[in-house]
Amino acid sequence: MANSMTGFGRATAEADGRAVTIELKSVNHRYLDIGMRLPRTLNFVEDSIRTVLGEKLARGHVDVFVNYRNTRSDSKTVELDEPLLGAYAAAAEKAAAALGALNDLSLSSMLRFPDVLTVTEAQEDQQAVCALCRQATADAADELIAMREREGQKLVRDLLARADVLEALRHRIDERAPGVVRDYQEKLKNRIAELLDGAAELDEARLAAEVAIFADKANITEELVRLESHIAQLRTMLGGSEPAGRKLDFIVQEMNREMNTIGSKAADLTILNAVIEGKAEIEKIREQIQNIE
Repeated sequence: MANSMTGFGRATAEADGRAVTIELKSVNHRYLDIGMRLPRTLNFVEDSIRTVLGEKLARGHVDVFVNYRNTRSDSKTVELDEPLLGAYAAAAEKAAAALGALNDLSLSSMLRFPDVLTVTEAQEDQQAVCALCRQATADAADELIAMREREGQKLVRDLLARADVLEALRHRIDERAPGVVRDYQEKLKNRIAELLDGAAELDEARLAAEVAIFADKANITEELVRLESHIAQLRTMLGGSEPAGRKLDFIVQEMNREMNTIGSKAADLTILNAVIEGKAEIEKIREQIQNIE
């Protein structure tokens, strides 16, 4: 079943005080195009995420949002600048002596002074974080794919209905095509008879030759056969399990080409009206398949 390229997926993976949440949002695109939104400190996980998505998805622009939490006791370290703390204490004593005031500076107050304490993030276990990212990405991608499948089913139903309309139009053209030659023969015969006005007999052989030439130029049998084949291929691809968006795009181009040729060959109002309807339907199909993976 053909999948849509529009979808959303979200998943969280947790282990040993670490948690990674991955959000995926996808829209249509000719190829697989991945945009990363992750903290600078997690740049090392990008390749892991891209690898998983490359295995899961074939097409679409996918925005990836990464949120990471580390609640381990060793996730941060606090360093004390003892010389700076001593300098603050000495300055406080000096100020108290100079002013003749009580030095009421407490330790808790001193620890709040600028740069006395420095909190730094501990070095991450990159292997552990990458493993969590792969798991969360795979789970989020599965959710995204499930949504794409649901959207794809709606698209397929619509496209199959349009394929039925195209098939009906092709059948209408096929039924009308033989009558085009008969009508031409009758009109030509009446026109010649009118021009001759009894002055000479109608040359049946010459008339047959002219009709044969017209019939050859107006013959759309090959185009109708190819159009029927393209419609069948469209249905087959929509029912397949492999990504078929690019192939469908090519098939639609070929269907449009056959319709154009039929319209240029068949000098008949009924056929031309069917061609116009067919091209409008093909354009709707083309718009829909832009969102098929």
